[in-house]
Amino acid sequence: MNTKYLIGLIFIIILDAFVFSISAQRKEYSLNGKWQIAITDKSASKPTVFPSTVPVPGLVDMAVPALEPTPVFTEKTFVRERGKSIMFNNSVYWYRRTFSINEKYNDLIQLKINKAQYHTWVYINGKKVGENMYNFTPTLLNIKSFLKKSGQNNELIIAVGSRNNLPDSVVNGYDAEKVKFTPGIYDDVKIIMSGNPFISNVQAVPEIEKEQVRIIAEIEKKSTKAVKISYIVREVLSRQIVAKGEVNENKPAKTGKVSIDFWTKIQDCKLWSPESPFLYELELSTGTDNKVTRFGMRSFSTDNDRGVVLLNGKPYYLRGTNICIFRFFEDSERAELPWNKQWVINLYKSFKNLHWNGMRCTIGFPPEKFYEVADSLGFLIQDEYPVWGSDETCLNGLAGKLTATQLANEFKQWMRERWNHPSVVIWDAQNETKNKTTIATAINSVRSLDLSNRPWDNGWAFPASETDVTEAHHYLFWDYFETLDLKKQKVKIKEGPLKDMLLKPRNIVDYWVFKNNPTKNPIKNPVIVNEYGQLWVNRDGSPTTLTDSIYANIFPEANTPEKRFETYAKILSMKTEYFRTNHKTAGVFEFCSLGYSRIIVPRGQTSDHFIDVKNLIFEPNFVKYMKPAFSPIGIMIEFWDVKVKAGKTYNINVNLINDTNQKWSGSIKLSLLYSDNTVKEQVLKAEMQPLGKMTNMFELEMPTIKGNYQIVAEIVVDNEPVRSSREFVIE
Repeated sequence: MNTKYLIGLIFIIILDAFVFSISAQRKEYSLNGKWQIAITDKSASKPTVFPSTVPVPGLVDMAVPALEPTPVFTEKTFVRERGKSIMFNNSVYWYRRTFSINEKYNDLIQLKINKAQYHTWVYINGKKVGENMYNFTPTLLNIKSFLKKSGQNNELIIAVGSRNNLPDSVVNGYDAEKVKFTPGIYDDVKIIMSGNPFISNVQAVPEIEKEQVRIIAEIEKKSTKAVKISYIVREVLSRQIVAKGEVNENKPAKTGKVSIDFWTKIQDCKLWSPESPFLYELELSTGTDNKVTRFGMRSFSTDNDRGVVLLNGKPYYLRGTNICIFRFFEDSERAELPWNKQWVINLYKSFKNLHWNGMRCTIGFPPEKFYEVADSLGFLIQDEYPVWGSDETCLNGLAGKLTATQLANEFKQWMRERWNHPSVVIWDAQNETKNKTTIATAINSVRSLDLSNRPWDNGWAFPASETDVTEAHHYLFWDYFETLDLKKQKVKIKEGPLKDMLLKPRNIVDYWVFKNNPTKNPIKNPVIVNEYGQLWVNRDGSPTTLTDSIYANIFPEANTPEKRFETYAKILSMKTEYFRTNHKTAGVFEFCSLGYSRIIVPRGQTSDHFIDVKNLIFEPNFVKYMKPAFSPIGIMIEFWDVKVKAGKTYNINVNLINDTNQKWSGSIKLSLLYSDNTVKEQVLKAEMQPLGKMTNMFELEMPTIKGNYQIVAEIVVDNEPVRSSREFVIE
């Protein structure tokens, strides 16, 4: 063989390899940006004029000029239509833009709409491509046959309907506090181009004990030829390759879907946690398509004997909050914030500053970027599907036709989008619904699809499995609210509301979960207290419709915005301390850190803790009291008296809790203050084992001088004081 021929052959081989590598690249084109938009009645055909523009992702109320006038609400309207949409009743919103693909068409061209509501229709070049009634999971359509020749403009129209027009056989996101239910394409839109065979889904299943990851790749192909895939695993930040190889399809199948299931070692793998959110990147290639997926090496499960959850095989206590993104969609200050990635990053950072490591996404899913940021910054998510009702048949806010089969179909789409996110650790099937069969049946029919075997939560129904968690919503002031507002008579407070409610140990299992227990056996599933508080105030310090009577009845002295802010923060911090240190709780999530603040008619029922949501500035009292209440090394004064006897000696218990895997030792200082001056002070040395709890008792003789006093218990953690305080009167 002569030298010129050999050089030419090598060149051709290199060129072929280069062409192969290019053809193997999946191409994705974002269609985010400004779209045209028009509005019609639900019975009308596609419009010919699009008078406004609107951002995608976003909501239709962001159109310029506005498509509809802002309606005038009344309290009576809201009460009568509670949980129904007062706006957007019968309309269809038509999004329009053009695009071109200036290259040779691949075998597969898909349109992916991450999330849109309510009911989505897609048209390309005047022809209907398909539709999707699901409102919280993606729309994915093959659009190749509808496109014009390469380089020519294509017209894309996406129509979304109104919630009131949805059939009651699909999940509609019922929420008794909402009034608008604003439609829109509220997540990313993109075009995906690839060759065939192509990779339709990947599930990465960490097996941390074996330092390996199991990979299940779903492949779609036209040929019966066996598929060979190559893979590379990299560290996301360093880009260092930690594993690579090739895998052949074991049994060549007919055309259609095949699954390739294999394991690869990640030697000395670094585990993912909120404290160390280490991410890996998996790239798979069929030679005609490639797909990149991020994942973390972590496990998450339950331990019923200890009543805790396990992160990476060790007990881990959840501390955090809730976000109600769909309520925030109705907030007057929302604007484009949920789609601003830097704002989302800063939101999570503000959460972590409060010692939070997790949250519950409740009554609606945020855009996908929220999950990506949680992965990279380290935040655990209890991801709740937007089902809310009351009893066996009421699953959408009305007696509807939502079946276990339909619900399972929606769950499958949801799981396939989320199961590689290390941040998502709990599948939450519903909110506050007492359904006994339908939802549990749906859960158990899809449970095995998640090979990481995350636990599920079944709201106020009995847990669907002994490996699941259960939730508790401890709204301790509800009786006071109902008595004042509904029975028109005031509650007689005996010795102070918190002493009346907390002096005797409470059953940590939620009342409704306990009541809906079909076996009446003790519920051993770990409990997450993921709602409590019930002293909501708006961002201007005014009470909400659910707290008007509570402030008037129990805290009449909190009669200004400043006093309400302080009262709210103090009581919420005491409850946080109580649930964290007094009980065998797996987690404590306060409600809530992101929602609406609806001050004008129709007034809101709850609110969040911001005074400036755009710049993510929490109300100062909230930070002052809640940051120490959520300290990983926590402290609580177990003393609820509001009046004490002068000169009498009281035993004051100070409880400590250690959420960390490190031993803690230090001093507990107990101070008695009068007019901000220290009257008495005691110091005890203490030592606490990792993940431990302890109680220290102080004897405190009360002064003979009457007046308003305060007890403060303090420890120092990482050079930062952590305090618990109680206020009372010496008579």
